[in-house]
Amino acid sequence: MSPKGRVAGISDDGLGVLEVNGKRFYVPFAYPGDFVEVKKKKHRFERRLALDFELIEGSPLRQGARCPHFGTCGGCLWQGLKYKEQLRLKAELFERIAGIKAEIRGSPKIWGFRNLSNFIVTGGGTGLKEYGNPLGVVNLRECPVFSKRTMEYLRSLREFLEETRLKPWDLSGKSGDIHYLQVREGKFTGEVMVNLIAHLKPSEEVLEAFRGHFSFADSLYWSLKRDTRDDPQGEAELVAGEPYLREKIGDVIYLIHPNSFFQTNSYALPLLLRAVEGFTDGERVLDLYSGVGTFGVWLARKGFGVEGLELNPFAVGMANRNAELNGVDAVFRVGKAEETPVGDYDTVIVDPPRKGLKEAAGLLVKSGVEKIIYVSCNPKAFKLDYEKHLKRAYRIENAVLIDMFPHTPHVEAVVELVGRGFSGTWRERASPRV
Repeated sequence: MSPKGRVAGISDDGLGVLEVNGKRFYVPFAYPGDFVEVKKKKHRFERRLALDFELIEGSPLRQGARCPHFGTCGGCLWQGLKYKEQLRLKAELFERIAGIKAEIRGSPKIWGFRNLSNFIVTGGGTGLKEYGNPLGVVNLRECPVFSKRTMEYLRSLREFLEETRLKPWDLSGKSGDIHYLQVREGKFTGEVMVNLIAHLKPSEEVLEAFRGHFSFADSLYWSLKRDTRDDPQGEAELVAGEPYLREKIGDVIYLIHPNSFFQTNSYALPLLLRAVEGFTDGERVLDLYSGVGTFGVWLARKGFGVEGLELNPFAVGMANRNAELNGVDAVFRVGKAEETPVGDYDTVIVDPPRKGLKEAAGLLVKSGVEKIIYVSCNPKAFKLDYEKHLKRAYRIENAVLIDMFPHTPHVEAVVELVGRGFSGTWRERASPRV
């Protein structure tokens, strides 16, 4: 008999939780208050995961999904939830995982907000991965969270493949010519960057066709991928247009390269930057894991003296270009956060990878810096860093959540940590900057 009942809660990774006869089932695309019947299930990571379910009675938390691929595509697990309920549940999940009650600020736009999409190119379809199926691809007709131009981009790709006879990627066989189409949009500049990730070097005839079918792009790249890993990474070579896409956030211009990491929600990014700025004290700021200078250049524009540290030399070069472009007092250098002693700074900003700070947390504890601003989309990693290391020297003073990822369970947290032997803010102890 198929398990049937009312979804009572949400798991840490955003799945509906159904309990029947002492057994717990995790149901993607189901929400608290839904009455469901699980039609098909499998064991995955020691959990009973529903692969198919019937929605018998919908929760009052539900809304109609805008995307025709909702329920199959893995991109928007929560698109069936009213947005105010998404925000409420994100704050509750963060408190449950991290132990911190925090205000949450919603994204100014919840449709067309993504400035980046990586479309996988396969014989079975071109688009995004199916939820829970590593070999399944949703053949996209549209993507409401990315761009109204999605079909134009995909149509250009299909026409290019038809003309050149290049082969799409075979996920199971790990063979083929074209693996990903990556498109970036400057939401506030109108610029478009197209990057094709391929497993072969293009002939001049192929490049001519590529330029012709994507003539609308301001920046056009061909990236040679030398491995069979399923990711949109390769050695990027400019084939037409400008070397960088420009995005304008507030009064700051950022240059973005195909291999750059940049926050994917341009509309909510000002909220994130202002949250970090609001917690920052002092004259001297260290931006650890500085990337292309997203935080550092913004803070320098506001009058802080900024130094940045980043492992990736290419990202460091981009950050220094961004600092020069905006005429600000910020210098970025190459280094490992876990191997570089922290100097005499008033505030240290950390935006580590999803795995967290790990060894670098110990260096921060020893540094004696008065304030740390921890930016993270992974509350479990933050919790581990804080409990194992940072708690010895810092207390949690404040936190705010920014919804950079509407229609998903994810949220970006900005946590203000203050040294335990320190009271008051820098601005209370010193003259204001002029």
